[in-house]
Amino acid sequence: MSKTLKCISPIDGSVFVERPLAGDGEIETALILARKAQGAWRNTAIARRQELLAKAVDAFVAKGTDIAEEITQQMGRPIAYTPGEIRGFEERARHMIAIAPEALSDIAVEPKAGFTRFIRRDPLGVVFVVAPWNYPYLTAVNAVVPALMAGNAVILKHSHQTPLCAERFAEAFQAAGLPEGVFQFLHMSHEATAKLIAHDGIDFVSFTGSVPGGHAVQEAAAKRFIGAGLELGGKDPAYVRADAKLDHAIENVVDGAFYNSGQSCCGIERIYVDAKVYDAFVEGAAALVRKYVLGNPLDKATTLGPMVRASAADFVRGQVRDAVAAGAKALIDTKAFAADKAGTPYLAPQVLVGVDHGMRVMSEETFGPAVGIVKVKSDEEAIALMNDSDYGLTASIWTTDEEAALSIGDRVETGTWFMNRCDYLDPALAWTGVKDSGRGCSLSRIGYEQLTRPKSFHLRTAI
Repeated sequence: MSKTLKCISPIDGSVFVERPLAGDGEIETALILARKAQGAWRNTAIARRQELLAKAVDAFVAKGTDIAEEITQQMGRPIAYTPGEIRGFEERARHMIAIAPEALSDIAVEPKAGFTRFIRRDPLGVVFVVAPWNYPYLTAVNAVVPALMAGNAVILKHSHQTPLCAERFAEAFQAAGLPEGVFQFLHMSHEATAKLIAHDGIDFVSFTGSVPGGHAVQEAAAKRFIGAGLELGGKDPAYVRADAKLDHAIENVVDGAFYNSGQSCCGIERIYVDAKVYDAFVEGAAALVRKYVLGNPLDKATTLGPMVRASAADFVRGQVRDAVAAGAKALIDTKAFAADKAGTPYLAPQVLVGVDHGMRVMSEETFGPAVGIVKVKSDEEAIALMNDSDYGLTASIWTTDEEAALSIGDRVETGTWFMNRCDYLDPALAWTGVKDSGRGCSLSRIGYEQLTRPKSFHLRTAI
């Protein structure tokens, strides 16, 4: 078994980062330190926690230019877009810091003569965060910052594709003066990760990743009574109604499908369009997709970077190939994208019509720059098709009728329902999924609930 991790940059296949993996002794030491530090941290005033974490955000943002380039080097998103992740990190972190006093305050109950009664939210202890590579900071910040604000200690294990992200978190917390041991990171093997989840020193696991990964987390934690927040995959649909502002819908649905080379759990992977505007939508969407520039993501002119690895690109090619063989039509001439080469992570975008739910591209998570478009005749048909999925992370409707959007949204099986936007996390709203998209909740004041436990105080004052 290899004792090092190697981050292979999808840009050119070179080793961008190499780090030793933590051994059993190092992991055990980290756990001991975390538990000791958490004892003092939980008794630190919330205002003081806010102060320290705000300083950490300041320190992180100050290094934003360098961090953005590191994201590009590690996972391949165009440099034109990676600064957006720094802004998103800041937005989510500052929001969760700001709402902490209210979200963590004692919960009053109705008065009762002779008694003082309330519910307090206690930290869980040590929270283990397992973060993915596709949005390495936006996924991790959802758990790391609120876990710390709630009085927990945190151990972060980041993807082997983005190891520098864990180190940047640590650097920012150190610059802010966070007490030693309150936040730590470990570069770990899959085997060591599973072993740590099962360790009695861990009190909660926050995992973002694949459905198989979520099952592995549950299996590792199965013999212990700890919680696990699981933010897993998606096959998110968009429904374009006849009354939609078509230009706006085309621009934003296409962006939702192809941003980050489609490597987003909440990206658009299925599109349903009313028959009245279907032809115009398909024509406009295909024309817009043909304008993407596939190439080296360090080039500011590039708007579509490589996928994370060649095998991921080959998986998408296989979905597209199978769909075409089953009768679908590919609208994009991949030969127009010179950088597209089989056996590499560089993959041209693709738009498919004539697709149905019997095709893998409409049922399996694609997680790449390909999307299918289906013509529908009614809201009823669109609802049925949107719900015909093992996933339920987000879904979107494109319409000028808010009342219809609310009515349809009540019937769609999803964690987040959008109108006239997609592929976005509002930190004031709960981030959650249904079905195979996971369980639990992050962000918003509700996100603090899974990072704490209720403790009831029942004091008889009149005796």
